[in-house]
Amino acid sequence: MVHDPVADLCAECYADPLRWVEIAYPWGDPGALKNERGPDPVQAEFLESLGNEVRARGFDSLHPKPAMPILMAESSGHGTGKSVLGAWIAGWELSTRPFSQGTVTAGTAQQLEERTWAKIQEWTKLCVTASWFDIQSRGIYSKQNPEAWKVQAQTCKEENAQSFAGQHAANSTSWYLFDEASDVPDAIWDTAMGGLTDGEPHFFAWGQPVRNTGRFYQVCFGLQSQRWNHRRVDSRKSRFTNKSLIDQWITDHGIDSDFVRVRVLGLPPNSSELQFIDRDRVSGARKRVPEVLRDEPLVAGLDVGPGGSAWSVLTFRRGFDARSRKRVRISGEKSRDRALLIGICAEALRDKRPANRIAALFVDSAFGAAIVERLHVLGFDNVHEVNFGGACGDRHYKNRRAQMWGRCKDWLVHGAIPDEDDLELQLTGPGFHLDTTQKLVLEPKEEVMARCECSCMDDADSLCLTFAGDVNLIEEDWRTPEREVFSSAPSNRYGGDGWMRP
Repeated sequence: MVHDPVADLCAECYADPLRWVEIAYPWGDPGALKNERGPDPVQAEFLESLGNEVRARGFDSLHPKPAMPILMAESSGHGTGKSVLGAWIAGWELSTRPFSQGTVTAGTAQQLEERTWAKIQEWTKLCVTASWFDIQSRGIYSKQNPEAWKVQAQTCKEENAQSFAGQHAANSTSWYLFDEASDVPDAIWDTAMGGLTDGEPHFFAWGQPVRNTGRFYQVCFGLQSQRWNHRRVDSRKSRFTNKSLIDQWITDHGIDSDFVRVRVLGLPPNSSELQFIDRDRVSGARKRVPEVLRDEPLVAGLDVGPGGSAWSVLTFRRGFDARSRKRVRISGEKSRDRALLIGICAEALRDKRPANRIAALFVDSAFGAAIVERLHVLGFDNVHEVNFGGACGDRHYKNRRAQMWGRCKDWLVHGAIPDEDDLELQLTGPGFHLDTTQKLVLEPKEEVMARCECSCMDDADSLCLTFAGDVNLIEEDWRTPEREVFSSAPSNRYGGDGWMRP
């Protein structure tokens, strides 16, 4: 091969990832890194520790003898630069280890696509070895040997566990990177371990510890922690975090709250889940075959978007079935057209066929008050305005939003929803805490979206709106003329407080 000084540089950094990061990117040069100066102390400490692990093993690719895996984990709060650290490590693995093979995943498909993998692509393009690789949408491949020298992105759905099997590099490094690892199913962890049996294998896992169970909890805080090089990072110690926002979180939630423990301190929650609605519950609802009794009323919920990235969504639910009748979704720009939304609702409300007859339509009042008023003028008295922030009369919940989400959470144990990643991400996104009066407070959706866990909450809010009130069961002969469907007294079906007018 022709002498290549870049290749010499990479060889020199085989066991020194910190040095490689410091010289492989154009820090301070005009362009994307003009105002950047390199890793912060937290990131540098991780890279130094990784270098020590490599030197301790002394792997020789010319005379390969399987080395013990390098297992490194980091439990941290929000915004500490984990995704960027992962991009640097991916570049170092690719550049310093010919014929290495890597797999990258994240707790959700959206996190993988929009954060983890996007950062790897971005930083590989900035790297001094960028010309060596073909950067594609789901993989980065060596131009010299694309089949044997690569890294690929892979979603972590449990049914895709076998996609993590069969990765080996006897003369190089087989490596895995799990971002937001607390949400990666245990089956994926177990399968990935099979790729650590030869060569010089590496396994990196980090994220916020949103659960106090599962593999990520075990490697950071549990029985497996003695076998892992693990650390905990407080968000207040990272130079990248918004310290004013963190102070606000601590003031609002308290330093000992699960919210602060997970989002700031990098500690697992005291409760079993930081999420208000757990993923197992939603995953079951995605797979369940819906069963509906004959007397179940059809209920609809309309979440009205203000435009822009927010959509307006009309969801239908009959008993335990929120899947069979397809949602109506109106894109951001069109959702500003209130006449369009009124027309869509009126058309649905006029349909008197037994299977399509809507017993109640609940509309978010934030941007839907005018829609409710117009529908009342048109004669639809089964349309009800819902104030998410209003009082609910239930001593367990702070407001009506928390109550609706609470009812939906209980319903998901037996309910059926569309089999969609985005809907699952929205339903499992919000955290929660108890206020000083022990009422449940759901995390504001603006904070959920600010953490980039999901880009909107419209589909989830629309589904939860179908639990805004109690609706009477359909009469024995469900083809009878118009009837009253609301009760002035609370129903025992999903709980309630009888707030609606008879």
